[in-house]
Amino acid sequence: MQLGLFSLMTLRDHPEGVRGVMRDTQTMVKTAEEAGFDIAWFAEHHFANYSSSPSPLIMAANAAAWTSKIKLAPGVLVLPLYHPLRLAQEIAAVDALSDGRLVLGLGTGYQQYEFDRYHVALTDKIDIFLEYWEVIEQALVNGEVDYRGKYITIPHTRFAIKSYQQPLPQLYVTSSHPRLLNRFKQWRAVPFLAASTLGSPALYKMVDGLNQSWETLGENPASRPLAIMQYVHVTGSRKEALEAAERARYVGRMAYHLRNAQLPLDETGYIRNEAFPGENTLEEYAENMIIGDPYHVAEHMIADIKRLNPDNYTCNFQFGCMPIEQARQSLHRFSQEVLPLIEKELGPISDIGNKPGIII
Repeated sequence: MQLGLFSLMTLRDHPEGVRGVMRDTQTMVKTAEEAGFDIAWFAEHHFANYSSSPSPLIMAANAAAWTSKIKLAPGVLVLPLYHPLRLAQEIAAVDALSDGRLVLGLGTGYQQYEFDRYHVALTDKIDIFLEYWEVIEQALVNGEVDYRGKYITIPHTRFAIKSYQQPLPQLYVTSSHPRLLNRFKQWRAVPFLAASTLGSPALYKMVDGLNQSWETLGENPASRPLAIMQYVHVTGSRKEALEAAERARYVGRMAYHLRNAQLPLDETGYIRNEAFPGENTLEEYAENMIIGDPYHVAEHMIADIKRLNPDNYTCNFQFGCMPIEQARQSLHRFSQEVLPLIEKELGPISDIGNKPGIII
């Protein structure tokens, strides 16, 4: 099983603003690399303070200069919001810049607010995604594209730059839609599921839905790869645990509002911290996510691993613009105190998952 670090890069109350969020992200990625993490993921979101990362490929290219071992990944590229020819070239360039450390995360997107401003119909996202991927795949694998579809037409075009990793970097896809799963089977793409602030109860339902999709395709879910993401905070303080839960709640509120066409913005242009119908209490956030002392965190992660058998377990340690001192300390304690407890129960992390025939 691989370990991942996820950076959403929310801007809320950082005293140094966006630049401070960028510095914190660099600190966390370097810390994760030192701790032996396998992949650093960078989010993609637009316009709102939900995320300060509108271009995860820029983040990956930047990180290639100050890291040496950890793989770098957009988490994820929202394909319907790009021109596929430009994106294919940028993927190839970043793969070369990183000496083949690029991992390619792809997604259809879900935020109505973003799609409206790019003049893309959210209801068409699956069809657009599949057409755009056809173009990108031809460009990166074959070095040339000739494509005529409903949403885009590309005249015959040849590319001087192909993917550094042949034929493609490792692919992850944040979808359980049967059409996408079927399209990416040939590349052994890994479904990457995240319930984010809703934690394990929602994540388990998502994986159940993924397994049903595999079964409709005649596949055994137990033989297919899986990556998951959880919000994690290691602390022995109940006060700090609830503070972390409050920051997660703010992220959850923003995500809720971004699913709509309009946002409740304050005078600074940030999304207001407004409750939504049926949201969890702080205690429920703390319980559903993985927040607590090392034994509590290890217990919950072991439960996830036993139930889901993931090939990649990614953690978001700095959510809701959490102060860097708390986030970095949480990651340190995870590495030094939580991982030994997990390995005591389950054996070496590297031996977990590893489904037959799956190369990650």
